[in-house]
Amino acid sequence: MLFYLSPTPPEQRYIVHPIRVMELCEAYESDVNILAVALLHDVLEDTAVSEEELSRFLRETMAANDAQKTLRYVIELTDIYIKADYLHLNRRQRKTRENERFQKITPQAQTIKYADITDNCIEIVKHDTDFALLFLHECRDVLHLLNKGNEDLYQRAVDAVSTALDNLPQSKRENRSTRRFPSK
Repeated sequence: MLFYLSPTPPEQRYIVHPIRVMELCEAYESDVNILAVALLHDVLEDTAVSEEELSRFLRETMAANDAQKTLRYVIELTDIYIKADYLHLNRRQRKTRENERFQKITPQAQTIKYADITDNCIEIVKHDTDFALLFLHECRDVLHLLNKGNEDLYQRAVDAVSTALDNLPQSKRENRSTRRFPSK
């Protein structure tokens, strides 16, 4: 998910978030596939790039095995239950199905998801406090289900969600649930 309310110039908006996600991953992991996916995790979801185009690009720039793993992890992180394809489902129903799917993704993809959540938590509190409460609760819900990735980055994501909730203006967090994070 990209936050377009950022003060970043329009030509740089797309790349700033993936770079930060990659830098977060790099602080905990050195696997080239994880770092590549961190940069590419939103490509299929937020751009017109197709799975075939991404696959071709990866095969041209990486060893075959790395290209295959990288594509797999990007696909695992790409939302399937999107509004355009599931008009009959409301947001909560789509997120519930997505979370069920996320439980089956690889530990590597879960690690990247932790970094994505961490970065997005910081941005949403800065740029969209009206949506932040719902988004942060959704992040908390997905973290309750994803527990196979890097433990330290998982804890950082949990802390980021909690801090972001605490940093919301009081008027925005009055409905904050008391549900806490489980220990990993």
